[in-house]
Amino acid sequence: MKIQKSYAGDTDYGTLYIVPTPIGNLEDMTFRAVRLLKEADVIAAEDTRNTKKLLNHFDIQNELISYHEHNKQAREDALLNRLEKGESIAVVSDAGMPGVSDPGFELVKAAVGRDIPVVVLPGANAALCALVGSGLQTDTFHFHGFLPRKKKEREAELVELKKIRSTIIFYESPHRLKEMLKALHEVFGDRSVALSRELTKKYEEFIRGSMTEVREWAEEQEIRGEFCVIVEGTEEDQVDDVLWWSALSVIDHVTHYIESEDMSSKDAIKAVATERKLPKREVYQAYHIND
Repeated sequence: MKIQKSYAGDTDYGTLYIVPTPIGNLEDMTFRAVRLLKEADVIAAEDTRNTKKLLNHFDIQNELISYHEHNKQAREDALLNRLEKGESIAVVSDAGMPGVSDPGFELVKAAVGRDIPVVVLPGANAALCALVGSGLQTDTFHFHGFLPRKKKEREAELVELKKIRSTIIFYESPHRLKEMLKALHEVFGDRSVALSRELTKKYEEFIRGSMTEVREWAEEQEIRGEFCVIVEGTEEDQVDDVLWWSALSVIDHVTHYIESEDMSSKDAIKAVATERKLPKREVYQAYHIND
C-alpha cells in the first residue's frame, strides 16, 4: 500500500502533473492549469505543434517535448529520471484529459511505482460533457472510448457491452462513424442514442434519437468532426436473456435459421429482423450483399 500526500513536500522528487487542455474553447483553460504549465520544468505533449499554439496563446515559453503513442516507451525513462532529479513535468494531450483515450496512463503508472507524486488537475473532458448533455441516464455510466477497428473484434466487444445496464460512452472518428453505428444497431438493437461533436466550439451539435433515427441522419451527412456516442444501457429484464445469436453476423444469423430450422430465406430474414430489431430491408440487403 502507498499513501501520497500531494502537497506535503516530504520528497526530493519532482511532481508529475496531468493537465487537461480545452477540447475546443480556449476559455475553458483554468487559471491553475496556465500557472502550472508556466512553472513546469518541461511540458510533455501529444503533438507539440498543437500544444505550441496553446502555449503561445497564454504566453508560456517553457521547454516542450513530444510524448505520444509512438514514442512513449522510449520517452518514459527519460521523463522519470528528470522527475527523480526533482524536476516537475506537465503532461498534456491535444485536447481534454491526458490518459483517457490519450497517452499518459503508462507514465502515471510508472511514476506511482517509483513513489513519484502524481497530481491530476480538473478540466475539460469530452466524455462527461457529452454524457450530461445526452439526456440519458447519468447516475451510473461506463466509459469505453474507441471500439476496435476490425469487424470481428468490434462485434465481440459489443456483445459483452450489450449486457451493461449503465449508459455507455464511446468515442469515434468521423470516417468510421457510419460503420460503428451500424455495428451498434445490429448488436444493441434500437436503443436511444445521442451523438455530439464540436463540443464547446461554435458549431457544437447534439443529435438525439433512436438508433434507427440517428443512423438515418448519419447516412445523409458528410460526416465531420470527432464524435462522442452515448448509448442507453440495457433494461434490467434483458440482462438474463440468452442472446445466443449475439456473436453471429447478420448473414450467419439468417443462415442458422435456414439450415437448422429449415426456414425459407424470407422467413429467416423476418425472424432475424425481429430478434435484432432491425428493418427487414436492412437484413435482406446484408444477406444478399454477395448475390
